[in-house]
Amino acid sequence: MDAILSIEHLHKQYSGFELNDLCLQLNPGEVMGFIGENGAGKTTTIKSILGLIRHDGEVRIFGKPFEQLSERERGQIGVVLDGCHFHDPLTVKRVEQILSGIYPEWERTKFLQLCERFGLPLNKKIKTFSTGMKMKLSIIAALSHNARLLILDEPTSGLDPIVRDEMLDLFYDFIQDETHSILFSSHITTDIEKIADRVTFIHQGRLQFSLPKDVLHDEYGIVKGARSEIEKIDSDSLLAIVPQSLTCQGLVRNREEVRQAFGKLNVEAATLEEIMLCMVKGELR
Repeated sequence: MDAILSIEHLHKQYSGFELNDLCLQLNPGEVMGFIGENGAGKTTTIKSILGLIRHDGEVRIFGKPFEQLSERERGQIGVVLDGCHFHDPLTVKRVEQILSGIYPEWERTKFLQLCERFGLPLNKKIKTFSTGMKMKLSIIAALSHNARLLILDEPTSGLDPIVRDEMLDLFYDFIQDETHSILFSSHITTDIEKIADRVTFIHQGRLQFSLPKDVLHDEYGIVKGARSEIEKIDSDSLLAIVPQSLTCQGLVRNREEVRQAFGKLNVEAATLEEIMLCMVKGELR
């Protein structure tokens, strides 16, 4: 089955920043976690995907450039950008009426059921909502027009842990249809670890890796010990070194081999956050 989203050699230049030669592919039934520090290029990538900014390179959704998508196909893209983009004077009820006229496959019953489930009052104005309530409204709207692709930019930002978990359950339900896919950009790496099948990491506008989450979980590791010992690790295995006050920390891609070969080093499984911190703050090999 063809990719739902494919990006080939995406390039965008700003003053002081360059998104350079980004390539990635999101397949049906897949959740891609999209991570990187602030300013790494995640939002620039998402805006390029949605045709909101000009760029070089090729972006295809459902096999087509964005501008060639039909009205129905555009309606099958659910988008949650950082922050709420519904006007403050509107009520939830009015938002529903407006969206029903925009999306060809609007699901009113589903929208109202989700609003009730997550405690969104239909007749209150959005300006009275907390940040978390506004984000819930954006997510509910994205899930209520028969989308095949969800593009989410910090969708769980501002939500308390309980509601965040409930929202992740919604995304998990969505992806049970193997024709659906999610691009999930977030700084909350624990959310990515819970739901993603693949993790794509960009740093300073460049792709560092796009790998199955299981590979990162099963093979990547953090090593701790003397720098002189860590530097003995083969360059194919050692990805980064982070100097610390008393010891040194390194990121490796095959921790079991390193554990067996270097008994003096403490080797542990690496979390996504540790991988990201090592590659951003460390000396890349």
